[in-house]
Amino acid sequence: MFLRLPHRSPLSRHYLSTRAFCISTVEKPVKGTMSVQQPVWTPPVRRKEIPVLKVYNSLTRSKTEFVPINGNLVKWYNCGPTVYDASHMGHARSYVTQDILRRIMTDYFGYDVHFVMNITDIDDKIILRARQNYLFDNFRAKHTTLTPELVDLVVTAWTDYVQLKVSKGLPESDKIQVGQEQTAWTSIAARFQDRAWRQECLKRDEKFEMHFSAANKTLAAIEEAEKSLGNQTGADVTLKFIDASKDVLAPALDKKEGSTVTDPSISRATATYWEAEFFKDMRRLRVREPDTLTRVTEYVPEVVSFVEGIVKNGFAYEVDGSIYFDTRAFDKSEGHDYAKLEPWSKGNRELLEEGEGALSAGSARRSAADFALWKASKPGEPSWPSPWGPGRPGWHIECSVMASAIFGDSMDIHSGGIDLAFPHHDNEMAQSEAYHNCSAWVNYFIHTGHLHIEGLKMSKSLKNFITIDEILQKYSARQLRLAFLTQLWNAKIDFSESLMTGDVRTIETSLNNFFANVKALLNQAQVDGHPLDAQHRFRDVERELTDRLHHSQSAFRAALCDSFNTPEALNILRELVSRTNVYINTRGPNLDLGVIERIARWLGRMLRMFGLGEGETSEIGWGQEQSYEDGSVNREEILMPYIRALSSFRDGVRKVAIAKGENALKDILALCDRLRDTDLVPLGVALDDVEDGKALVKLVPPAELIKAREEKRAQAEAKAAKKAVAIEAERQAKLVKLEKGRTSPQELFRPPNVPEGTYTTWDENGIPLTDGEGKELSKNQAKKVQKAYSDQKKRHEEFLAWQREQGN
Repeated sequence: MFLRLPHRSPLSRHYLSTRAFCISTVEKPVKGTMSVQQPVWTPPVRRKEIPVLKVYNSLTRSKTEFVPINGNLVKWYNCGPTVYDASHMGHARSYVTQDILRRIMTDYFGYDVHFVMNITDIDDKIILRARQNYLFDNFRAKHTTLTPELVDLVVTAWTDYVQLKVSKGLPESDKIQVGQEQTAWTSIAARFQDRAWRQECLKRDEKFEMHFSAANKTLAAIEEAEKSLGNQTGADVTLKFIDASKDVLAPALDKKEGSTVTDPSISRATATYWEAEFFKDMRRLRVREPDTLTRVTEYVPEVVSFVEGIVKNGFAYEVDGSIYFDTRAFDKSEGHDYAKLEPWSKGNRELLEEGEGALSAGSARRSAADFALWKASKPGEPSWPSPWGPGRPGWHIECSVMASAIFGDSMDIHSGGIDLAFPHHDNEMAQSEAYHNCSAWVNYFIHTGHLHIEGLKMSKSLKNFITIDEILQKYSARQLRLAFLTQLWNAKIDFSESLMTGDVRTIETSLNNFFANVKALLNQAQVDGHPLDAQHRFRDVERELTDRLHHSQSAFRAALCDSFNTPEALNILRELVSRTNVYINTRGPNLDLGVIERIARWLGRMLRMFGLGEGETSEIGWGQEQSYEDGSVNREEILMPYIRALSSFRDGVRKVAIAKGENALKDILALCDRLRDTDLVPLGVALDDVEDGKALVKLVPPAELIKAREEKRAQAEAKAAKKAVAIEAERQAKLVKLEKGRTSPQELFRPPNVPEGTYTTWDENGIPLTDGEGKELSKNQAKKVQKAYSDQKKRHEEFLAWQREQGN
């Protein structure tokens, strides 16, 4: 007799496998019979192909299938920031977007991504900013008294600034003659108000508005200071004058004394400070830290060796201690192409000069497109030893060296903002392929799109940027991520108030409400004693909703495979929420909570995958905004505000009950409303009253509840005000109507109510009998005056009645 075991139990499986072994080795088949064999298994046929990930590759300007070199490992290098100022919304666009793509690759597709990012802590911008701030601070500390010499010094700096900076954007007809700067400025300031004129100036110099504003501000400060000369003024007036002139004064000080700033710690301190601020902003935006972080200052010996290798391979040459990459030699060599990303930009002198930096003086380069690999340091610039003399790395070389140090002669993905494509990324590829003697250093180039604010380009160099700190005071990190997710990662995005108050608010609110409702349903099921895993009979409508979940999951994957199409992926999530809401609202008590819970948990996982929240993968909702570092929770701190609210409510109910007043029931309901509308709102608790007398409990961010309450209150006040206006308008109309009845009907047809001589005789009621010429009124005229008399009599009676009421 055989022991019967559950089909799926481990013991049964062990028994069956053992039994099979015994049969095959001990129990020989009877002669003349065949051994028992399993039937032939037919492999399944795939009905639908799984989509493959395709990525928009800047190297082909098309979507190409993503194929990592080494199995599941993805080597990814991302251009980091040049740390010389506060991070702005452009940085948020680039680094949050790349963080989203990185999360999709790791948390959704399951790639083993090695993410490397650099910090540019040697650069012309850093050197200039550090040097100018140092010199300006010293100047400010030395000048505490407003003197004619100080004013003259600022005037000289302002004059030079106008000629060197402002005049670059001016048309020839408006060029300012030397010595006529202050007298001509009134005309320039007036022309500046003409938008068309200003736009033409911006075409000549995109920084024209910035230069004009700096000069205009400084001139106003100069004029104010000149008025104050000779008066007794304190140090605060002097410092105010100097601070208002900083944008003009700092470059002048650097031009005069920049070469004297030889302490390398000055520029290093600037870079260190802004690097710390950058990562602080990234943490607030929930951007994951790189797996490997590199800094240029830590790789200078490697830079020197790398440059030596390029020279040795014949693709670089020396000029006065600087080493330049030979773009012509590289482009002509077999297997190499210069400017793979933007070959049409090769001759763009403006982009080339910007890539070389503000401190790069003109030199005898063989071609204008040639760029510096190693820069000979001038006085006032940090330097390191090299075979060519003291110098510092060029901007483009740093990424090639650091990426090669980590990844070797190739990588899968290189990413950065679209503004870096040329010349930075093109130069990176050229010098790296020249060093490694390879034809493809990067396989996929990913460039995030530009960010404009209300249609305007934002740039540090234009001083029109909004810092990340400023934007986070208005919007949350989640809302910013949602804004970027609603746009394609490689498209230009116009960040605007309408975007944040439109799509972003709609998506966030709908998901908040959905998760709150699902949690309330599940909580209520627990309160009512229904186990959450209880299953209703699986009906067609539940099957349809389950099929919708499966379809959404498939479509979601297809959208992300289509070059990370997050707008489409979000639409799929929104549609699933909408379908599920319809199911919840129409099924009544016959809900299958299991289907709803599965949908809610999958939605939460996908949202957290995008970085819209953090927390456990099994959570329903966005997850937490932040996590406790040590995992501990202060119960008293968390619970006490709720306990106080309930205790206050209890005290109020007891007081009303003890008093036994006539309005006790009304007073208790008022206390219930106060608990709902006043006490629990700041705690983030929403009570939604339903028909059966119960209330759905929702946990919602307090700010949203307060905002909703204030909007409801504002609507009520607006409605009341509108009603009051209508009542007042009605009262005024009534007064006007009553005023028409002030005249008695007997006087209606006598002067001054009608012109003198209109009528000559009247009857005893004051109704006219003859006109001004003594002729008897016609029947038609008599009929009209009789009607007017009757109407006035009625109005007069109403007027007299109103007067009596007022007298009472």
